[in-house]
Amino acid sequence: MKELSYLNKYLFKYKKFYLLGTGFIFISTFFALIPATLIRETFDLIEEGIAIFSSGDLDARDKTLSTVILYAGGIILAAIVRGLFMYMMRQTIIVASRNIEYDLKNEIFFHYQTLPVQFYKENNTGDLMNRISEDVSRVRMYVGPALMYGMNVTILMLTIIPFMFYINTKLAFYSILPLPMLVVAIYYVQNIINRRSEEIQKSLSDLSTYVQETFSGIRLIKSFVREDNFSSVFSEKSIEYKDKSLRLQFVLSLFFPIIMTLIGLSIIITVYIGAVEVFNKNISIGNIAEFLIYVYLLTWPVTALGWITSIVQRASASQKRINQFLKEENNIITTENKSIDVKGKVEFKNVSFKYPDTNINGLKKVSFNINPGDSLGVIGTTGSGKSTLANSLMRLFDIDHGSILIDDHKIQDLNVVEFRRQVGYVPQDVFLFSDSIENNILFGTREKGIEDVEEAAENADLTRNIKSFPEKYKTKIGERGITLSGGQKQRISIARAIIKKPKILILDDCLSAVDTKTENKILENLKKIMVDKTTIIISHRISSVKLAKKILVMDDGKVIEDGTHNELLRKKGNYYRIYRNQIEEGKTS
Repeated sequence: MKELSYLNKYLFKYKKFYLLGTGFIFISTFFALIPATLIRETFDLIEEGIAIFSSGDLDARDKTLSTVILYAGGIILAAIVRGLFMYMMRQTIIVASRNIEYDLKNEIFFHYQTLPVQFYKENNTGDLMNRISEDVSRVRMYVGPALMYGMNVTILMLTIIPFMFYINTKLAFYSILPLPMLVVAIYYVQNIINRRSEEIQKSLSDLSTYVQETFSGIRLIKSFVREDNFSSVFSEKSIEYKDKSLRLQFVLSLFFPIIMTLIGLSIIITVYIGAVEVFNKNISIGNIAEFLIYVYLLTWPVTALGWITSIVQRASASQKRINQFLKEENNIITTENKSIDVKGKVEFKNVSFKYPDTNINGLKKVSFNINPGDSLGVIGTTGSGKSTLANSLMRLFDIDHGSILIDDHKIQDLNVVEFRRQVGYVPQDVFLFSDSIENNILFGTREKGIEDVEEAAENADLTRNIKSFPEKYKTKIGERGITLSGGQKQRISIARAIIKKPKILILDDCLSAVDTKTENKILENLKKIMVDKTTIIISHRISSVKLAKKILVMDDGKVIEDGTHNELLRKKGNYYRIYRNQIEEGKTS
């Protein structure tokens, strides 16, 4: 329950709904007692009326019948009014729980976005999704149905049980005797149901993941003729899911018979003990009917106790998981929160960084500087530290040692949001949204129109491709751009960056999937649009970096060579060897 105390702020926020709902519960409980009283009076009246009917007194008979009809109308009216207030009870409390669900999901989602990239490396996407969906849904069941029925149960039991003991202690005791057994039975059965439901959910999740992976890799599966193998694995997973579902259904089949058996036992005991008390002239026949109504009214609350307990336990476990993520803090700390108009000067001073999850040194005492308007090429093999350099400049993580200066300001002193808005970044792993080409290009800006989109597409050498599509810029590109080629995806990503007209442009190996002719055209366009602005081109290809004013050669997180293209060739070091290898492979033209 300690974990659920986090929700108190939301309960307080929507206290008016809960107070109003509690009022409706009291009123509905009051109208629930009226039919029981009227039924008792009706049965007692009928018992008295038997003698009247036998005497032949027509006036007395008519009066008795009229009273019975009046009581019947009262019972119906009370039931209608109770139903109305129960509806209002649900509308207030359940609506409040949906609002809390909405607020909590927004809080979690917003917090997710504040966390650094490292957080997403350490936690898988499925777990993140479960906490914002499944866990929040379980919490909603606590602040909604569990609290509502909990209050309903409490008020009903505190009202009805004392009243039953007031009428007849013996009959009250025996009438409610089976109900605690019902609570225990439902609690244990519900736990089994929850456990098996979670097993089914996990099995379904595995099945869905497998199907998604199969569809994503369908080209590869067909190429290697592995359809039968994948169908066989799918069949095995489906059988596992079916078996777990059948085991759950077996328990569900026992659930209601257990309830009905114990309720039936309570009714039998009530009738038997009631009859004995009637013979002893301690109560009337009407009291037996009255107690049967009370037993019926108590059945649902007692049944709900086990269910409510289970909901609270599951909600507490879910909220604990949610709290773990909400306690995660963003380690990207801004010290002075400066907002500057970036000119483009970049300086690295003995920058070092070690990945905390792998203990791999991404950067080792890296130093260089770029003046505004200059271009920098960074080349090296896979794992040399090229992307780490780009990520550190974007402040996707903070460096361990050294300093990064932007226009002579420490990068930690700058407002990270304002800084990123002035930087265009094309990551190594291109990500496109399941939206139109136009909206994907406009992703990084809010102020541009279709003319700017067309200009950015032209500079990214994308116009010819877009015009070949039936819907042009409105073309939906499918999940993660599945309908596009690798080169087209990269060029859309480049267009997305340059439409911002950034002060600093970082291209992280984003030309690897385009041919040399297209690459040269894009680079020539960038020279025009990035005049007086800083460009950093990261690549494993000489052709991408050779025209840069300065080139860094990286290996094992260190800068091992630097200079212009011609200077590095004359040194006949690592850059020269890469150049010779790529000449042989035809990659430098």
